[in-house]
Amino acid sequence: MDFLPIFLNVKGKLCLVVGGGEVARRKACVLLEAGARVRVVAPEFNPDLAGQQGVECVVARFEARHLEGATLVIAATSDRSVNRQVSELAQARNIPVNVVDDPELCSFVMPAILDRSPLMVAFSSGGASPVLTRMLRGKLETSIPQNYSRLAAFAERFREPVKRRVTDPAKRRIFWENVFEGVIAEKVLAGDEAAAETMLQQMLADEDNIQRGEVYLVGAGPGDPDLLTFRALRLMQKADAVVYDNLVSDPIVDMVRRDAQRIFVGKKRADHTLCQEEINELLVRLAKEGKRVLRLKGGDPFIFGRGGEEIETLAAQGIPFQVVPGITAASGVASYAGIPLTHRDHAQSCMFVTGHLKDGTMNLDWDALSRPRQTVVVYMGLHGLGMLCAKLIEHGLPDSTPIAIVQQGTTPNQRVITGTLATLPGIAEREQPQAPTLIIVGGVVTLRDKLDWFHPQKP
Repeated sequence: MDFLPIFLNVKGKLCLVVGGGEVARRKACVLLEAGARVRVVAPEFNPDLAGQQGVECVVARFEARHLEGATLVIAATSDRSVNRQVSELAQARNIPVNVVDDPELCSFVMPAILDRSPLMVAFSSGGASPVLTRMLRGKLETSIPQNYSRLAAFAERFREPVKRRVTDPAKRRIFWENVFEGVIAEKVLAGDEAAAETMLQQMLADEDNIQRGEVYLVGAGPGDPDLLTFRALRLMQKADAVVYDNLVSDPIVDMVRRDAQRIFVGKKRADHTLCQEEINELLVRLAKEGKRVLRLKGGDPFIFGRGGEEIETLAAQGIPFQVVPGITAASGVASYAGIPLTHRDHAQSCMFVTGHLKDGTMNLDWDALSRPRQTVVVYMGLHGLGMLCAKLIEHGLPDSTPIAIVQQGTTPNQRVITGTLATLPGIAEREQPQAPTLIIVGGVVTLRDKLDWFHPQKP
């Protein structure tokens, strides 16, 4: 972050604006709305500013003495030398100073503001693009109705009673999320605060409901954060704890609520942080502690993700859960690699299999996998690539059948290596692709040269 976002209380405090034009008038109005005492210094004034109620106008050129007693300063003149003087003198006195449209001279920036008092939303680009921040504010104007101010005031009225009743901060946050996402909020927004108050009191009396934990089994997709679903994003921001695996990319983990507990349970070949049974028990324990637990899994939790085993355990223990599908690696990675999984000239069917080696072998239905005019997608097959290719040839596929390895698909580290069943093991030996990888077998691989569109910028 270039600037620390804060909200400053200036009620009843002296704030100085240097400049007498329209920009200075707008800044003075913002300060007045925040309850500040506003003094404006300029050799001459815009008539609208001179007549602005509540503003003290001082007709003079700026001098250091004008800073005395000021809590905050805004320089809004058209003369950069004056603005620089204001900035240097204010910063020497440790007074926060903003110079309009000149980030280099600022110790703080004025954001674009969405006012739903007491709810406030501020947007800033650190001075890089004020127009962009105002555009974003405009987009949210329609998403956050004016009567949200009523909802914020309602919450403020019951803040202390709820704090006394629900003493655990984590449970208190869950309580308020239930209020804001449920019928109570709808009643307040509709103007029926009496009914909302009755329902809130009933929620406070139901202590067992407040302490109830839940698990969200969420598919994180193949790696690109843009492929997350809206529902996944919403639950990621609600969770008290996140349990995530090796296939969830760092940018996606960074999108989880900042203060959520993070627990890594990644599994690589021959290197398991926790075994599956221990992961199941962990989810149960966290939920029984009253936490909202986000189980974040790469791809889709029900496609080679062992999500079914996890929710079986949750159901047996009476733990409430939700399942959010994700874009599975086969779909997302193939798309970003420019390889359609089906195509009427090449494949009318598609099979997903896991190529994980057990006791040095792959226990797969080779006859089914070796049928012509189909696509085979192999998860976790890199270590057994040589065996995979040999078995497919042995069971009838031509050794010239196209095959591709996609490394870390949909991410900036994506890399695609192509060959045939006969040549790819040797190519992979030279190129040394890094897990996670996906293997795609079939004629559709030949379309990559025509359909490749994703050219990631390397980090």
